[in-house]
Amino acid sequence: MPFEFSDTEVHGLKVIEPEVFEDERGLFMETYKREAFEEAGIDVGFIQDNYSKSKANVLRGLHYQKGDATQAKVVRCSEGAIFDIAVDLRKESPTFGESLSTILSEHNKKILYVPRGFAHGFLALSDTAKVRYKVDNDYEPDKEGGIIWNDSTLAIDWPVEEPILSEKDKNWPTFEAAVERDLVF
Repeated sequence: MPFEFSDTEVHGLKVIEPEVFEDERGLFMETYKREAFEEAGIDVGFIQDNYSKSKANVLRGLHYQKGDATQAKVVRCSEGAIFDIAVDLRKESPTFGESLSTILSEHNKKILYVPRGFAHGFLALSDTAKVRYKVDNDYEPDKEGGIIWNDSTLAIDWPVEEPILSEKDKNWPTFEAAVERDLVF
């Protein structure tokens, strides 16, 4: 099989390690194969590929889509390294409010599967970080939500104290306020 799928302590999140073929010319690896993902229980109809490039200490997140706009994602870092985080926002989940952080990098080649109902974000750890991710639903600006990156309830151990943030990311509500206001998972 071209991938090794590992369940995590947060219900539904999976770390995926692709089989890598390397020689003196470089390397080759598959980053997505529908049949292999379906066999691992990830039966998602991805519709779009996204790409972002960030400089060191840029933090993007924690973002989510509400209601019928929720998105599942397959995330990987193709250049550099990121501290990737996913927070379970599914009220009926046994791991509601819990998060998983992992390093995704061009060196470890790990991929993270994030099911619908999660907030997601990442911090660029390298001078440049290029992130590629698949989504299974269109982005709808009016259904976007977020949680402030340094929320004390979530207690995420970010490896930076003063990240570079967009204005939007500086002003998200706390986890508790977001739950009260608009989570419908």
